[in-house]
Amino acid sequence: MEDRFAFLTEWYDPTAALLRRYQLFYYPKDSSVEMFDVKNQRIFLRRTKYDDIHQEDLFVGNRVNVFSRQLNLIEYGDQYTANKLGSKKERTLALIKPDVVTKIGDVLELIYSSNLIVTKAKMTKLTWSQAADFYVEHQSKPFFNNLVQFVSSGPVVAMEVMGDEAVSLWRGLLGPADSAVARREAPQSARAQFGTDGIKNVGHGSDSLAAAARELEFFFPSTIGHGPSNTAIYSDCTCCIIKPHAMSEGLTGKILNSISAAGFEISALEMFSVDRANAEEFYEVYKGVVSEYTSMVTELCSGPCMVLEIHGTDTPQTFRDFCGPADPEIARHLRPTTLRALYGKDRVKNAVHCTDLPEDGVLEVGGISVTHSCTLYALTSAPTLFPLCRA
Repeated sequence: MEDRFAFLTEWYDPTAALLRRYQLFYYPKDSSVEMFDVKNQRIFLRRTKYDDIHQEDLFVGNRVNVFSRQLNLIEYGDQYTANKLGSKKERTLALIKPDVVTKIGDVLELIYSSNLIVTKAKMTKLTWSQAADFYVEHQSKPFFNNLVQFVSSGPVVAMEVMGDEAVSLWRGLLGPADSAVARREAPQSARAQFGTDGIKNVGHGSDSLAAAARELEFFFPSTIGHGPSNTAIYSDCTCCIIKPHAMSEGLTGKILNSISAAGFEISALEMFSVDRANAEEFYEVYKGVVSEYTSMVTELCSGPCMVLEIHGTDTPQTFRDFCGPADPEIARHLRPTTLRALYGKDRVKNAVHCTDLPEDGVLEVGGISVTHSCTLYALTSAPTLFPLCRA
């Protein structure tokens, strides 16, 4: 029989203010989808070829976009799907320590090349007390104070990483805890390449599924609250958004590397998903102005994006120049080293969004809404929305 994967999904209908449930069926043979309305017990979407969903996108907890509906995958629809797609799927914490935050692009490249997916990410600065709470199981160890002191000495990047046997795979990518040992025994590992010793050793990885659940809850709580706050400083800065298509194509690490290599400081970083209503609000200034408006909205809400605060003197103008013309084809002819020339595909999927006006840099990152521009909202685990940046 033909392979078919089934999921129970939820979609928030903003018009009716209702949460609607559908069964989503995916047929890998021809990349087609089908949807069934659970409440009304009828076919909602007949089997239709849809190339924007891939098998690696299908896991519980993810969001997929089907013809502008952002569906939350909440359960496997049958045991076959659970066994086939979910049996080896694990989530783990990947914590990047202060010594390697500037090399986060290289670490992401390592993660993506190993068929792992980053589903959450946030740059944060832990207090001594928070770091001590996180490493509480090492409290009796002689290195505890040095470890806590180092981890709280600068920004860290916390990520939820998902994939087949993610716990052991991520720890394997890190390599032995002592960087010197890693260089002898696992020369391709992250600690061998970027680590210094047993404390300044690139990152941390959960050692079991139970530890992963506890540590992910520390940084990305499922209850009310957002965990440790991000590192945005809201001064001398501009906003950059790595678009969903670039995220799904595994370009995030390359883009971050290009930004760092050009001398820009990434002072804050966080992953978000945006629903269609907020994407429309975000791009409202382009409505009726550019023909790609509807496609731009669809792209922004098609999957997770990564929002960056870029910090530095005269950054809004210099970073916008570095992003290049909105049309990647023009960028490749006129400014071939810009981000859009290197990573963009067309005027909609052009890799990144950046602040339009120099005077709006601080406002965008700070989320201050004014009449001529609109707010990008980030969905949180709570039913509220908070402003992140403006277009």
